[in-house]
Amino acid sequence: MTDPERPTLSIVIPIFNEEENVPILAEEIRAALDPHGIRYEVIAVDDGSTDGSWSRLESVRAADPRWVLVALRRNFGQTAALSAGFDHARGDVIVPLDGDLQNDPADIPRLLALAKDYDIVSGWRKNRQDPFVSRRLPSMLANWLISTVTGIRLHDYGCTMKAYRREVVEHLHLYGEMHRFIPAIASWMGITLVEVETHHRPRRFGRSKYGITRTLRVILDLITVKFLLSFATKPIQVFGMLGICAATAGGLIGFYLTALKLFWGAQIGGRPLLFLAVLLIVVGVQFIVMGLLGELLVRVYHESQQKPIYMIKRVEGRPALER
Repeated sequence: MTDPERPTLSIVIPIFNEEENVPILAEEIRAALDPHGIRYEVIAVDDGSTDGSWSRLESVRAADPRWVLVALRRNFGQTAALSAGFDHARGDVIVPLDGDLQNDPADIPRLLALAKDYDIVSGWRKNRQDPFVSRRLPSMLANWLISTVTGIRLHDYGCTMKAYRREVVEHLHLYGEMHRFIPAIASWMGITLVEVETHHRPRRFGRSKYGITRTLRVILDLITVKFLLSFATKPIQVFGMLGICAATAGGLIGFYLTALKLFWGAQIGGRPLLFLAVLLIVVGVQFIVMGLLGELLVRVYHESQQKPIYMIKRVEGRPALER
């Protein structure tokens, strides 16, 4: 049964030192959504702000009880703030939104309408209002790299404004900088995805929290995402394959050196190839053992916590099994 008090839409906004932007953003959200009669809530997550952002948020909530305020004890980062917002959201569709006014709340009704037919509606800041060299060029390269590695092709992975159906994010656990990888991480569920152009505006107040170090962290998280998508439930296939290749190469080198010794009487004791053969064989065995340990960890993780290895879209003819 549908809860009549449950909102259709939850807007999740991570806030970090955005005191000038908070009142303007609240007014823009009201202007964008109230005329459409949408039942919504706003989950504002204060990610350890050191300015007056929290007092501004309290003032907004005093005027509009649809705002829910969550204060983190310190600055944990955007991914953690979004995860906290997702955990407190009750809407059928969840739309994250930057707190710096660069996303336009007027785009939300369009994303919400498309979310009726798609699991994820991803925003695309086609006309991005950021410096080219420091922001747009690294973003273009990162989007190309992420799309190539994950196979989920989007023009703009970094756009916070996306619409997620509730069942997509409620099973996700985010770490590092992985909020930008949600479409790729969720792809194992068999999601439907569409990308639409959204407005992007210049920053009016405050300063950007992005830098080159964040880009490097994204690359490291991309390696993690690729491993999770391909081998999270079968680590022996990656570590075992590496181990077999290394051990086979070591064995072939060892066979070659043995033939030199037996048939040609060559001295092999001090040859670097001998040490390489031993090293490859030892490393190969270690990789295989790592794969087996990984298999044990996967089984403990999934079985002890009852983590699913599949997602059901619908069941007809009988009730869905309770987990």
